[in-house]
Amino acid sequence: MYIGDIRIREVKNHEGKLRAVASITIDECFAVHDIKIFEREDGYAIAMPSRKTSDGKYKDIAHPLNSETRERLQQAILQVYRARMTENSQA
Repeated sequence: MYIGDIRIREVKNHEGKLRAVASITIDECFAVHDIKIFEREDGYAIAMPSRKTSDGKYKDIAHPLNSETRERLQQAILQVYRARMTENSQA
């Protein structure tokens, strides 16, 4: 799996723990949008795009099928997010 393009859109005036939203391109042929980047006590994490069901719960629309792939996606997205944060703090 090749994670090509990673785009980060920071959330201005954020409420709660949401910090940014990411879009990725996989293998130059599949895009996933609205991956949320949020802050936790121990750092940052991602949440895959989801929608609210009729019973009020959230269900992922697209997601990795195993923890290895999830970790790989999370590392790649957070690496780009942290680099962007560093650039913004130096500007």
